[in-house]
Amino acid sequence: MHATLPLLQSTDFPPLERGELETLQVNLGYLCNQTCLHCHVNAGPRRKEVMDEATVKTVLDYLIAGNIQTLDLTGGAPEMNPHFRHLVREARALGIRVIDRCNLTILEEEGHEDTAAFLAAQGVEVVASLPCYQSDNVDAQRGKGTFDTSIQALKRLNALGYGIEGSGLILTLVYNPQGPSLPPSQLELEAAYKRELRIRHGIEFSRLFTITNMPIQRFGSTLISRGEFASYMQFLKEAYSEDNLPGVMCRSLISIDWQGYVYDCDFNQMLNLPMLGEGGKRAHLRELMHQDITGRAIVVMDHCYGCTAGQGSSCGGSLESVS
Repeated sequence: MHATLPLLQSTDFPPLERGELETLQVNLGYLCNQTCLHCHVNAGPRRKEVMDEATVKTVLDYLIAGNIQTLDLTGGAPEMNPHFRHLVREARALGIRVIDRCNLTILEEEGHEDTAAFLAAQGVEVVASLPCYQSDNVDAQRGKGTFDTSIQALKRLNALGYGIEGSGLILTLVYNPQGPSLPPSQLELEAAYKRELRIRHGIEFSRLFTITNMPIQRFGSTLISRGEFASYMQFLKEAYSEDNLPGVMCRSLISIDWQGYVYDCDFNQMLNLPMLGEGGKRAHLRELMHQDITGRAIVVMDHCYGCTAGQGSSCGGSLESVS
């Protein structure tokens, strides 16, 4: 796989500082039941990196010490971590909002058939990747048969109340483009998703997030192989909007890797650009237990244009819609 970091380091992206910390985004490991073309984590079934019990305990300790409002669980497939349910139960017992970034197909895998019911019982918000409402596009990006399995999983979630108005169970779908382009209007695409999924499959959901493909890891390597990396970066820079800077996710979120090390965002984690602690060494979550990181400089490089181009992009979808 081609390295993208050397192509991102020389940057004119404006400096950023942290605001108040609200969200702890935790990558529970790179193990996944899928291998998707657009995956910026380079996750897959053969990955061995999985967060252990001791690090999960550090995460729980930090939720209390940092007065964290939201625990955002990602991967890989976070549900494949053996400590996933313990972490969810303990966080919910603390009254913390928990988000599970789910690829949907994991809910239909052998041994995970009761995962959806567990999420519903715990009141976990499900943010689920579905890059299109048409089967050919999804299967081309995520593997043959993925769309049909995703539809089965969505029906399972609907049957539990997810995405149904008044249930209190939030089901968010996530769209990302098929290639080197920006997502269309989030509100307009959400309306199309709701119409098509309801008519074709009888599926309901709460909202749609649109997320820009980042020029890193597997997607970035594909761009390099196709000779499209430079043109995509230029495209992102030309679409840059200063109005998106106040809402970028790195100002209110920190990203934790499977070993407990801290990054300004999930994308920096995948580029191995850690937050630095004492002595210029990468910071571990246990070192931040009683520190206020408000005002710290955020590590920025050219990939940050992916979050600020067009309508903006974050883990919470379009920045225009967020604001």
